[in-house]
Amino acid sequence: MIVLLTNDDGIDAPGLEALEAAARGLASRVIVVAPREPHSGCGHRVTTDRPLVLEQVGPDRYHVDGTPADCVRLAFATLLVPAGGDRPIVDWVFSGINAGGNLGVDIHHSGTVAAAREAALHGAKALAASHYHRREEAIDWGRAAGWMQEVLADVLPRPLPAGEFWNVNLPHLTAAHERPPVVECRIDPSPLPLGYASDADGWRYRSRYHDRQRVPDGDVAACFGGAISLSRGRVV
Repeated sequence: MIVLLTNDDGIDAPGLEALEAAARGLASRVIVVAPREPHSGCGHRVTTDRPLVLEQVGPDRYHVDGTPADCVRLAFATLLVPAGGDRPIVDWVFSGINAGGNLGVDIHHSGTVAAAREAALHGAKALAASHYHRREEAIDWGRAAGWMQEVLADVLPRPLPAGEFWNVNLPHLTAAHERPPVVECRIDPSPLPLGYASDADGWRYRSRYHDRQRVPDGDVAACFGGAISLSRGRVV
């Protein structure tokens, strides 16, 4: 199995390292093409008004001075196309693990999810992975890698219709908790809270992520409740 790996937190992010560790337990080859700098919250932005620099920084490891979607597009157009071919050779595209949740309507502004969506647009199987984060506590990336390897082993054999991709969110649990269950659920359509405060520089967003609305059968409620949420996103 050949896997393309990317993210939106940048080539040096610990979440990318964790996802790579999980992928290497299942894949014969892992190719990393990630943004040179963090692009959190960039959504599905792509770069067409300037050249993109693709630089190799190690064996099967590259960074791009662009967005997560740029990374997928450039990898598909260059690195993964065999001589004389016209379609990329890749079995899966994994994006993440993002440091912070990408739950519910977050999928519309998430660069992590956009990379998976871009891959699905081109007919590739794709999965986005994120880790809900309580800001006062550190993420255990080693534990996250272990959880992700088990999730991948479970999810990859499942059928995935064309135009869909998986969106996985890991919960933030204390060390005392055992491995959380995987709950397949829908993407919560609830809007994010509109909490802004005025200061000398303008209006700043002040709403708490954990206080957002949620529906009982959605991914927000599942992840906030301590489960690994597994949802299907669609390209349109």
